[in-house]
Amino acid sequence: MAGTVAPQSAGSAAPAVTPLAAGPAATDALWPTAASWLARQPDYRQPLDLAVIGMPSSARSLSPTQAHLTPAALRQTLRRYSTWSVDRGVDIAALASLDLGDISNPDAADGFERSQAILRSIAPHPRLTVVLGGDNSITYPTVLGLHRDRLPEAGLITFDAHHDLRDGWSNGSPVRQLIEAGLPGEHIVQIGIAGFANSKAYYDRAREHGIHIISREDCHRRSAADVIDEARSIIGQRPTHIDVDVDVCDRSVAPGCPASSPGGVSAQYLRDLVFHAARWEQAVSLDITEVDAAADAPDGRTVRLAALCLLEAAAGLASRTTDDRSAS
Repeated sequence: MAGTVAPQSAGSAAPAVTPLAAGPAATDALWPTAASWLARQPDYRQPLDLAVIGMPSSARSLSPTQAHLTPAALRQTLRRYSTWSVDRGVDIAALASLDLGDISNPDAADGFERSQAILRSIAPHPRLTVVLGGDNSITYPTVLGLHRDRLPEAGLITFDAHHDLRDGWSNGSPVRQLIEAGLPGEHIVQIGIAGFANSKAYYDRAREHGIHIISREDCHRRSAADVIDEARSIIGQRPTHIDVDVDVCDRSVAPGCPASSPGGVSAQYLRDLVFHAARWEQAVSLDITEVDAAADAPDGRTVRLAALCLLEAAAGLASRTTDDRSAS
């Protein structure tokens, strides 16, 4: 896709960019795939619920990775899944969604500025914007692009084994960069921080900035819904970005994440975290990062999990609609 993607507001003409095709049509009309749902053209007369865009970045990773391959692999994997979740009681087919393709070459010299500009053009329109990475360095331009005008009032929740407070610019630095750009540390909740995956110096840096930490061990003792309730109570009514770094999971379910380790949270726990976070009206943007499709297990389990995180985010968004209608 061209790197100048710009969504249209509700009621305007269709964009010049054609969303990515979903591949061969499903043979069962009663089993619509998530890929066909995401690839369909929305009704531009109606408000947009969900926008999805890829940022295939990998050049700044501390570990060797081909995470730039993952947005395309994730979209392919959506063919394996339907739009109905019996667990959540919602069909995401009801959502007005738009796949904007990928930002072209975000690792180029002008990629940082282009990525922000594209995301700024998206920000006013959908209820939830999901950015597909790419390594975790994309969180910095993503939040700046979608929240720059309100950064001091914004919130950030990370599902991540790491603090991401390193110096420099890498997939280990986005949280520090966002704080330096104006995001208050007190507005940040880090969920799943792991033992022996961070230094004491960076833990102390997190505490100095007022970041609230919910460790991996805490997650093992508590439900995902309870953890998200705590995060919501800390952040309050601030517009919030959710950073989903899949390396928070156990290595058995996320072998395609270079920094995943034994003892991480389960695949279902991460899915539950994403769902409950996305149900929250203040969750206006989300990224999915740190999956290297080229390093995945032969069964593609890590990319499958990343795809399911996208679907859980959509289910959470659809549950907001369901909840709102029930209350009216």
